[in-house]
Amino acid sequence: MKKVLGTLTKVEQVIMVATFVIMVVSSFAQVVNRNIFKLPIAWFDEASTYCMIYMALIGTEIGLRDGTQIAVTAVVDKLHGAGKKIVQIASKIVVLIFSVSVLIAAVNMVNQQIVTGQTSAALHLPMAVPYAALVISFAMIVIVQGLLMIGMIIDFVKGKNEEEEA
Repeated sequence: MKKVLGTLTKVEQVIMVATFVIMVVSSFAQVVNRNIFKLPIAWFDEASTYCMIYMALIGTEIGLRDGTQIAVTAVVDKLHGAGKKIVQIASKIVVLIFSVSVLIAAVNMVNQQIVTGQTSAALHLPMAVPYAALVISFAMIVIVQGLLMIGMIIDFVKGKNEEEEA
């Protein structure tokens, strides 16, 4: 389980670095082009936008995994022991149900884009590529959150708590 999570973390990092570099270079080139060369090159802006979309969606999974997403924890903070674990597991189940629903819709949307053959305005990129950001990010969310939930259930069944491990 840790090996899968480690591999996914590396994949996420590669995607984040690559999209960040492309976004920065595209944005810089757009500014230079607009102020110096004054050439009508629209694809810089489009490339930057698509990279930002990938970064935001992959960042969502990273935030969910490491707990940096905004969360209301007033109820969970008041609980201890088994009650706390049950609420945390229930929370993971809700996240998984939502994520699976979005993943299914995203796969259908990408399939529709492939069938229609729609392309982006400036890059002439198949629109399935930008929409694939949803599939990639929510597939990662389902895998990572599913594995974390399985780990939480195993710990719960074995009787481990965070207080005992600390």
